[in-house]
Amino acid sequence: MSARGYRASLLWFPDPALPVAQWEEDGLLVVAPDAQGREVVQAIGDWRTLSALNCRLPVEHLPGRIIAPGFVDMHVHFPQINVIGSPADGLLPWLENYTFPEEQRFADPAYCAEAATFFVDELLRNGVSTALAFATTHSSSVSALFAEAERRGMRLVTGLCLMDRHAPAALLNQPGVGRDAVEHSLWESEELIQQWHGKDRLGYAITPRFAPTSTDAQLQGAGELAARYPDVWIQSHVAENQDEIAWARELFPNSSSYLATYADFGLLRERAVYAHCIHFDAADRALMRSSGAAAAVCPTSNLFLASGYFDYAGADAAGFAYGLASDVGGGTSFSPFQTMLAAYYVGREGRSKAGLSLSPQHLWWQHTAGAARAMGLQGVVGNLLPGCEADFVVLQPKATPLLARKTQLANTLDELLFSLIVLGDDRLIERTVLACTVAERAGLWQAAGRF
Repeated sequence: MSARGYRASLLWFPDPALPVAQWEEDGLLVVAPDAQGREVVQAIGDWRTLSALNCRLPVEHLPGRIIAPGFVDMHVHFPQINVIGSPADGLLPWLENYTFPEEQRFADPAYCAEAATFFVDELLRNGVSTALAFATTHSSSVSALFAEAERRGMRLVTGLCLMDRHAPAALLNQPGVGRDAVEHSLWESEELIQQWHGKDRLGYAITPRFAPTSTDAQLQGAGELAARYPDVWIQSHVAENQDEIAWARELFPNSSSYLATYADFGLLRERAVYAHCIHFDAADRALMRSSGAAAAVCPTSNLFLASGYFDYAGADAAGFAYGLASDVGGGTSFSPFQTMLAAYYVGREGRSKAGLSLSPQHLWWQHTAGAARAMGLQGVVGNLLPGCEADFVVLQPKATPLLARKTQLANTLDELLFSLIVLGDDRLIERTVLACTVAERAGLWQAAGRF
């Protein structure tokens, strides 16, 4: 597989730490295999300059299209596809009435495999090329999702859900031969780490569901596991709503806050991603910053469940990392455009009451380069800088009559991006391209009848 190019309008972030995009109206993206044979970005810039330097390069011309980084979803629940759009009075009733019953079905490996195929299809159809996902307490759910992501060449991080109390018995981590439930859950987690972490584009996440559903012993063991494997991720939930916070404080009275509970068990560090992070005080925000942990902002879920608003101003003042997430099935859509639009609402209505207006470039950054940076994947995904894996989306700004009409009126990059955010959905994603190797691309094309 040799170098090849794509000619289209291009969007990327020259400094991944800053939410300031660069735009090239007539650009060329050059990708080429790295030493391992995986496609990475070799060059990006204006067509006139780069085409002269790559005059023999095979180029796919995409007039009227936009090429942008593949989206990064920092928090999504694989087992909750069928839960999306379920009515509930709040988070805890929603878990009891819909989520826990559905997750029990993932004890069946065949059910896991079918759901994994659908789940990955939905992510890619919506332009999500990297995801940090929850599975269930069944190791079969983890392996099914890893296997499907590997088959598709997708970058994905997931892990066994750790939960040994305050949930239906069928969902609690089950003891194995000669082991109690806690020991067995940690043993299964370590087995999955050794089997999947670092394989192809896959990563493992140590995954306590949230502090109230784990005993001290399980959280302690998870922290010890994290210490043994410092390059794996950690993911959980924190400070989503007031009832949950009160419950966590009753269960862990010796911790100074709900967030501090995770720190007390060794679960707050770089590559630790906590969903929601809404109801923080100054001490919590400082702890996020000092530990290197990141927040997965879940605006459609938080609005749907009336959980509250992420405090963007507070997060920026404290200096901790964050990025966007769909949080399906509490979240209401796989679409990054709907997530970005909801984040705009959250910024306008947030606790600062300052009427913060997040720029379209900032919203886009939160779901691409910013999210990748928050996950510790800066320079790997979420951007189109040279050396990044060649994951990108091809956008068709004329996907609907209204989009075509509105985008033609855009005089600035912010006007164009905001039109796409407000009016876009999966129809805007013409194609999601992953950084495949030769063998992977051949297999994918054969499966699609294109080879």
